[in-house]
This record gives sequence, C-alpha cells and structure tokens, in this order.
Amino acid sequence: MLAQVSSKVPGGLILGVVAGLFLALFSAYPQVKLLYNLDGEWNGHYAYNDIDEVAYAAYLKALIDGRPRKNDPYTGRDEAPGSPQPESLFSIQFAAPYAVAIPSRILGVSAPTAMTLSGLIAAFLSAFILFLLIARISGSPWAGLAGSLIALCGGALAAGEGAIGEILGTGFSYPYFPAFRRYLPAVPFPVFLAMLPLMWHWLRETETSRRVWLTVAAAILFSFTVFSYFYTWTAAAAWLACFGGLALLLRRDDLKRNLYGFAALAAACAIPLAIYALMLSRRADTLDHVQLLVHTREPDLFRFPVYVGVLAIVALIGAAWRKTADPRGASFILTLSLALTPVLLFNQQVITGRSLQPIHYQVFIGNYIASTALVLGLAILFKKELENGALAAKAVCASLATLAVIWGFVECHYTVRVLDEANKLRDGHTPAAQLLKREAEASEDPFRATIFSISNIHADDSPTVSPQAVLWARHQHVFAGLGWQESKERYYKQLYLQTLDDRWLERRLKNGDFVSMIALFGWGRHSDRLTSQSEPLTLEEIEAESRNFRAFIEGFDEMEAYNPLITHAVVPVDWEVDFTNLDKWYERDSGTKAGNQIVYRLKPRSDPK
Repeated sequence: MLAQVSSKVPGGLILGVVAGLFLALFSAYPQVKLLYNLDGEWNGHYAYNDIDEVAYAAYLKALIDGRPRKNDPYTGRDEAPGSPQPESLFSIQFAAPYAVAIPSRILGVSAPTAMTLSGLIAAFLSAFILFLLIARISGSPWAGLAGSLIALCGGALAAGEGAIGEILGTGFSYPYFPAFRRYLPAVPFPVFLAMLPLMWHWLRETETSRRVWLTVAAAILFSFTVFSYFYTWTAAAAWLACFGGLALLLRRDDLKRNLYGFAALAAACAIPLAIYALMLSRRADTLDHVQLLVHTREPDLFRFPVYVGVLAIVALIGAAWRKTADPRGASFILTLSLALTPVLLFNQQVITGRSLQPIHYQVFIGNYIASTALVLGLAILFKKELENGALAAKAVCASLATLAVIWGFVECHYTVRVLDEANKLRDGHTPAAQLLKREAEASEDPFRATIFSISNIHADDSPTVSPQAVLWARHQHVFAGLGWQESKERYYKQLYLQTLDDRWLERRLKNGDFVSMIALFGWGRHSDRLTSQSEPLTLEEIEAESRNFRAFIEGFDEMEAYNPLITHAVVPVDWEVDFTNLDKWYERDSGTKAGNQIVYRLKPRSDPK
C-alpha cells in the first residue's frame, strides 16, 4: 500500500508525514500554551484539554506504579488476594491505558508526560492513516493531505461543537479536538481508523489466504477497541455492519465468498465481546450512576454528523453520475458505509430500546466518521482530476489543506483558553503533590494513606502525581472502590471538615452548583447534554438532601473522623478556611507552603482504632 501511494507522486509519503506533524502540533498546543502562560515557571505538569482526563491520568499512574488492573487511585482500594473488587469503567477499558503504561514504566516516563505523548502519537498516526487511505482511493497524495487535515481539523465542526459556537454567538467554545482527549478516545481512535483501509483491501482481495490474514488483523484491531472505549468499539461494530451489509447487497456476484468472509469476521469479533459482557456483568453499582442508560425507542435524526453523512451520499451520487465511481466498487461501498454509520449510531435505540449518552457519538467518533465519508466522497467525485495530477488539482488541494490548518489553529485558540486558568492552577499544585510523594515514601501503605484537599481541582488531580488516596474528589465515583452511598457520605465528610453546614448545601443546590449535584445525585441531573431524560432537581429533593446532611453532622463521631484516617490536609494559600471541625479530631502542624498550596500534616487526637 505504501509503495502504491508513494509511486503516484515522488515523495508522496512526505505529505502524509506533514499531515501527521500538523495534527501532532495541534495535540501539543495546550501544553505549549501552558508553558507560554507560565512564562518559564513550569513545574512539570501536563495541560489537560478536558476535565475528565484527570481520572484517566490517575488510573494510568496507578498502572505505571505497578498496581493491579482493578485499582482505585482515589481510595487506594485495589484488588488483592482476599479482597476482590468489582469491575470499573477503567478496569474494563484496560487495553488503551496498558498500551501507554507498559512502555512508560519501561522507559521511566511519568504519567503527566505519558498523557502528553499519547496524544501526540495518536494524533500523528490518525492523520497518517487517513492520508494513506484517501491518497490510495483518490490516486493523489495531495488529496490525501487535504482530506486527512479536513476530516480531523474539522471534526469538532462536523459535530456542531468546538469554536464555531462562540464565533457565531450560539454557544461556547468546547470541546478542543475531541478525538484526542488523552488517552481515551485518543489511543483507540487511530486503531479504528486503521480498520478502514484494512477492510477496503479485504473487499478487494481475491486470494483466500490473504483474506484470512486480513480478517485476523481486523479482529485484533476490533478487540483492542472493545477493551479500550465503549463509543469507539460500538461505532466500529456499527460501521462493520453497514460495510458488510452493503457489500452483500451490492456485490451479488461474489455473495457466497463475502458471506463466508463476514461470518468468519463476525465470529472472531464475538469472542472479545463475550469476554466484555462477562466483565460488564461484574461491574460496580457506581458505574450505572455514571453511564446514564436511557430506555427509549425515539428516533434521533437531527444531529450534525448525520447531516455531514448526507452530504457524503450526495457526493457519491454525483460520482456515480460522473462515472468516477462504480457502485459495486470497494471505495464506493466503504464511503457509503461510513456515511450511513452516524444514522445507525444515533438510531440503534429504535431496535434495542436503549440509548447511552449519544452526545459521545456526536463528539468523539460519529463526527469523524462522517467527515471522513465526506472527504472520501469528494475525492471519488473528482477522482479523474486528482488522479491525473494536474497542477490545478494540486493547487486546490494545497489551498484546502491550508484552510484546514488555519481552522485547526482557530479551534486551538478558542477551545484551549477555556482551561488556561485551570491548567495554571494544576501546575501550581505540582510542588505540593511532589511533597506528598516524598511523604508517602515513609508510609507502609502509601496508596491507602488519605489526604483531605479543599480545592476540587487539586483533589481531582492529586492521584496523577502523588500516590495517596483522597477523601473526596469529583471523579472518585467512576472507580469501583466506593459504593454510591459511601461516595455520598465522603462528600458529606468533605463539607463537614470545611465547617460547612446543611444551610450552605441547600443554598448551593438551589443555585445549581454542579459539583454538589454530581456528588449527590449523579451526572445526569445538572445538564440535559448527557441524557435526553435529564430532570432538574426538585425543591423536595434538595430539602431532603439538606436534612440528610444535617443528620450526618449530628451523628459525626470517631468512626467517621478516622475512617479513612487522614494524614494530610491541602489548602490553597490564598483561601480562608475554617478548620474548627477538622481541629476537633486532628492535630495540625504549622504547615508547609508548596507551590500554590499549604500542606498540613495531621495526627488523630484520639486512638483511631
């Protein structure tokens, strides 16, 4: 394949490298922006481009540290002999983090550095793989350059998200290059893209032995996505269903051979799915509070990726009319299957009766499937001009590639700045985390030692750098160490130790504080973005939760104070904190300033036993 592409234009593969380097540059933009904002005062942390990355980074650090697959970096409750743990969102999706953690551990790379590098590598590979596919189908490396950049730089645009909302005044700038959120969905994303040229060759292949090897390779890639990210593997399954169905429908003269081939591939893909189902049956109850499964059979046709897929179908109709494509050809079938996949992704619930946060399909994978279909459709439509290598065709491709790069920088500018202040704060936390890491070296069980951090950002981010558990953090309930009720009680304790009361909580809930809503009611009550059945909190629910917290305060005793035993308190240097309740149960030292935090060492005032 490489030889075929490069033979079209001397040095053609260099254009693929150029596309990859641009996407790697965009992936590095948040880190570069952080270094610029800190003006040489960098403490070594990575810049996240999505607040959910902290949980992925914490799990990654745990794997780098040699902890088991079923670990909980927020509570330290890892699986051990005699202490089995249920499956979590992370332990089921283990393939991608292990793909990053194993080389990082061998090379001595830290979790923050690994997060940055995983994004860079995934972005480069994604662009290069798309370049190869588009260049091969169009016969023009220049089309491969333009197409790969358009599909990836325009991914957020194809979702109706990203910078365009702020530019048009219809929304806000979010998210930043969603496919490259580290390390999920970034790592399995190029794996999914690699399946496209693989199956394109599979459909064109006439030798049975080669088809067998391509089937095995496709099944391996699919298996990796299964154990990496739910929305990637389900999108891959939907696309394979579309691809197989169209191949059987449109290539009737090769029906028997294709039917056997797809049956073999389906059987191979069923093996990882069976294992996945078994693991899912052993999940923690907190997983259901996070995933927000909705039972519905309502169709969902009004999504931006669906619109983009329709444009791709129009391009294919034009290609058939211009006779630049054979409707029975592999390129036509591949492109049409990609164009139809978003419709299936957003409407599978009509058959299954279940819908799981379709916004993730819109932002993380369905939009890129649709944008890839569109550039392939256009490449097929103008294949005669592109294949001839005319100067005008190259100039158009170069101009489109330039526009795509410009838009890529626009996306970076608008969407990265949303998290500029948070990233500066996180980097300022690093000296405190490093101090805690040194303190942990003297601990018999550093992963179970627990810190009380008042800053939500620091508590969420702390396990990425230091080994200690945290009393409460925004993302702790996505792991399996805590049941839902215990997770809520830990939030109560977090508030109690800050000397906050039930009246404070009631005011916050009435004012729409999303942190309290997530901690006490789950992720589906603060926004209708994640679920179509989101309902705002009622006054009765808020008052009931306030009463529950008051009862918790009134019943607070030594068992609550010392379970878990807190070894450190971490407080931002510029915050005024009332330590009245904390000081009832713990003795504090004078504190050590580290970065933008003060770290207090704590000793229980009573026997914690």
